Amino acid sequence: MNKRNIHTFVMRFLEAYDCTILEKTPVYVTAKLSPEADKEMTGRPYYWSFVERTGAAAETMTYKFIFDPEQMKAEAKPKAAPPLVKNPLDQGNQGYGQLQPQRPNHNQAQPQLPPDGNPDSILGRYFGFVPTTVIARVPQDDVTFGSRRLEQIFSIVRGRGRFVHLFEEPFPIGAALHHPLVYDTWFSVNYKVELACDRKRSEIHSLAIQLNNGEIREHFHKHLLTKSLSPKLLANSHILPDNLSLPKAINALEMTLERKISVYDHSWADEANEQHRSELNRVEAYYNGLLMSAEPDKRDEIESQCRNRLQEIDWQYKPRIVVSVINCGLFHLNAGRAPRNDGSR
Repeated sequence: MNKRNIHTFVMRFLEAYDCTILEKTPVYVTAKLSPEADKEMTGRPYYWSFVERTGAAAETMTYKFIFDPEQMKAEAKPKAAPPLVKNPLDQGNQGYGQLQPQRPNHNQAQPQLPPDGNPDSILGRYFGFVPTTVIARVPQDDVTFGSRRLEQIFSIVRGRGRFVHLFEEPFPIGAALHHPLVYDTWFSVNYKVELACDRKRSEIHSLAIQLNNGEIREHFHKHLLTKSLSPKLLANSHILPDNLSLPKAINALEMTLERKISVYDHSWADEANEQHRSELNRVEAYYNGLLMSAEPDKRDEIESQCRNRLQEIDWQYKPRIVVSVINCGLFHLNAGRAPRNDGSR
């Protein structure tokens, strides 16, 4: 991810959590966190437990997220001191004035500080004025690729976005008021497939199955990018009944992915097996030589080292295919047909 991608991602995250943007530049953004974002990001469980128990007004934290630390440092460099002002009264025979620093004029009226808002306060009675404005330090965090704060945001998004339930919005929006909408239900899963040995190749497969008729589509995520989706079901809408249960739908998608992977060229696995066997033979030969010449009280330690090394070789060189689920969701898309009237059958 480049700086622009990170900037866009973080701004979408803050907007989704209803955070208040106080200041925004291409270099950084200052935001006052919403209660939900504060609970996720600041790690203050005792504070939020106190707020929930007592019903006290919650005060969320304000953060400055820096997208370009180098530019931020350049902008934060202290500016040069202002030049000295020429005093016209200090004229000499040389024909030029001497530069003198400006001195405060104590005869001028000084600005009066505002009185304390609470005249009954102890400090207000004795000192006349009590500053009520507290200048709080705003924490700063770099949100560059690999930074701790950006990894935390990724983790929050992965946890909250593992399952979604959305409805397609008609275009134009007012179309649903005149014509009833009929929705088909699609169950979509984004799979991550890793072909791993001493090297690794990762793929993402977006598969979806229609729960009404069992149709399966690939690259479903790209299809969703062309749709306008909302978490709310519009009025005057009808969802067709499902004919497939979720367990059967999941099984069908997994079988489809398995058939897709089975037709791959798996020559990489054969090469990895050969490398794996070569490494095992080399390590076994090395430790067998040590065991033959070792003292009896040292053999247990050598055998333990050999087992650990063989396990490391299995993990590093043995070919395997690892499939994991990134996220999934139910999507109700416009079927483009009118619902049946049961009374007309």
